[in-house]
Amino acid sequence: MSEADLSAFIEREFPQVRGDFAVERLTEEGIVIRLKVTERHLRPGGTVSGPSIFGLADVAVYLALLARIGPVALAVTTNASVDFLRKPEAGRDLIAEARLLKLGRVLVVGDVLIRSEGREAPVARASMTYSIPPDRIAATAST
Repeated sequence: MSEADLSAFIEREFPQVRGDFAVERLTEEGIVIRLKVTERHLRPGGTVSGPSIFGLADVAVYLALLARIGPVALAVTTNASVDFLRKPEAGRDLIAEARLLKLGRVLVVGDVLIRSEGREAPVARASMTYSIPPDRIAATAST
């Protein structure tokens, strides 16, 4: 899937996050996406909330996976770990760089670094594992 295909897929299949994420670019190993930080992503103390950061990491690996295997809406997260490294700045979007470490028949493992826009030091690092649904595996095996 292309950047435009991925953006359209998110808009169509996940209206609950419509407008939150922007696909910046596909890379050789994965994807770069942006969380457009708004007031609803903040928690008291003027920082981006943990659930917003988790969501960015999750969507980044999901889109990196879809870019490789196509629009499989039922691929699901089976494991996630997030290290919160430093306080993200409330007035800046978050940029996630995801790379797929393993793209197997059933499981996909990805790593994500998240930075505040314009800053070098990461604010979070995540490791995500996805499961590809059995019907997708059967379709791949038959082609």
